[in-house]
Amino acid sequence: MKIALLQMSISDKKQKNIEKAISFLKQAKENKADMAILPEMFCCPYAAQNFPIYAEEQGGMVWQALSKTAKECNMYLVGGSMPEREKEAIYNTCYVFDRKGKQIAKHRKMHLFDIEVTGGQCFKESDTLTAGNQVTIFDTEFGKIGVCICYDIRFPELARLMVLEGANVMIVPAAFNMTTGPAHWEISFRTRALDNQIYTIGVAPARNENAAYVSYGNSIVASPWGEILVRLDEKEAIAFYEIDLDKINKVRQELPLLKHRRTDIYNLSLKIKK
Repeated sequence: MKIALLQMSISDKKQKNIEKAISFLKQAKENKADMAILPEMFCCPYAAQNFPIYAEEQGGMVWQALSKTAKECNMYLVGGSMPEREKEAIYNTCYVFDRKGKQIAKHRKMHLFDIEVTGGQCFKESDTLTAGNQVTIFDTEFGKIGVCICYDIRFPELARLMVLEGANVMIVPAAFNMTTGPAHWEISFRTRALDNQIYTIGVAPARNENAAYVSYGNSIVASPWGEILVRLDEKEAIAFYEIDLDKINKVRQELPLLKHRRTDIYNLSLKIKK
């Protein structure tokens, strides 16, 4: 499965961001990618006050552009994330489309990023966003794939639930900042990959030092053995990588940690199911 990580710069003009995303997606098609992945909040600057302004209902202008381009490019599209409006609530939402442009999944960020680091980042998504409540997995001809958004990766229970539901790859549109990124970006993706013997993929916006919220960038792919396979720097770029899904079975046979779980003592289960 050939993937394209689209680490694009974000402007304050929604239409400009859509056009940039489409341009990147066409480059992914030219390189024969099976799946392309956009960053978190790819269509608006990452700021709590922006989310209500840029929010759209499902099926809106941004959704339509993604669906149309996925079909034209004949590839799966994990649409980063965007502010989604439903009645009075606003969610940080990732739409996933198949090769025909049909929406096959939707993930609403479950864990809202409310932090205050002394001498570092202060941010409260809950000022404007509502949390989702679904573990999100979608089917492809390559197998099951899980998707979550940014802060969600810090919760190992979520990744493990995806794996127990059959996911072999976890995709994470994300925007770690210059406080959390250098400290926790790489270790988060390597740890979730190692713990669950899956591929983890993180796609972030390119860094803009003049933005109110500065993205760390460094879009990444980690292997089921915990290795870093791809890592961009902070600049706008596209990275391609062909995932070897057979490696998952090889690692799990050599080090069968999922089989060694003591389910006679502990267990993990979903309380809310679709």
